[in-house]
Amino acid sequence: MTNDTKTSISRRADAWAVLAAMVLPTLTTWLYFVVLQGAAETVQQCVFAAGKLLQFGFPIVWVLAVRRERLQLRRPDFAGVALGIGFGVLVCVFMWLTYEQWLKPGGWFNQTGQPVYRKISGFGIDCPTKYVAMAIFYSLGHSFLEEYYYRWFIFGRLQRMVPFWAAVVVSSLAFAAHHTIVLGIYFGWFSWMTILFSLAIAVGGAAWALIYQRSNSLLGPWLSHLLVDVAIFMIGYDMVGGLLT
Repeated sequence: MTNDTKTSISRRADAWAVLAAMVLPTLTTWLYFVVLQGAAETVQQCVFAAGKLLQFGFPIVWVLAVRRERLQLRRPDFAGVALGIGFGVLVCVFMWLTYEQWLKPGGWFNQTGQPVYRKISGFGIDCPTKYVAMAIFYSLGHSFLEEYYYRWFIFGRLQRMVPFWAAVVVSSLAFAAHHTIVLGIYFGWFSWMTILFSLAIAVGGAAWALIYQRSNSLLGPWLSHLLVDVAIFMIGYDMVGGLLT
């Protein structure tokens, strides 16, 4: 087998791995939120946990065990990190003002609090302390895992296969896809809020891909993502806080 043939096979394998990584979160979200919607909470929780384990374990197994590549920690560009923090702060302020000044007074979230509470209470999140603990975990830990998954693995591998801007767009659409399912469940599949929020998530994913490229590490997009998640959980608490005992 020639070197060119080996390289071609290697590139095809990488392409299939990236495609699988882009589809997996959407598939597991669809399974958890739609297919198993009426299933026992234990079944839903097991599927949710298995999906997350598979999702976040796959990239590192692929890179280290299958491709046998070495991980390289790059020194962050702190101007890029500052850009990420600034973007996160701006998005937080915009989200909160939009919620407080428009969405909440307009009653757009009136029907959302109860379904969200039912979903999180199925995981035992039934009091303010547990909600805060969940918010801290997702803001600190889950945001980093998503950046590692979408920016380091999917966006990073795509850059080897397609032009830079194509990698930005495709990775950002993959990032938004599973969020769209969640939004569709709570706001309606074809509601303007589902469409608008999905586009906003895709734009955020594109911004974090650019910040990842600019900051030369995951630190910039992670801190930015962390700040946005804090705003989301603040809004969430305002929606369900009265139901938590």
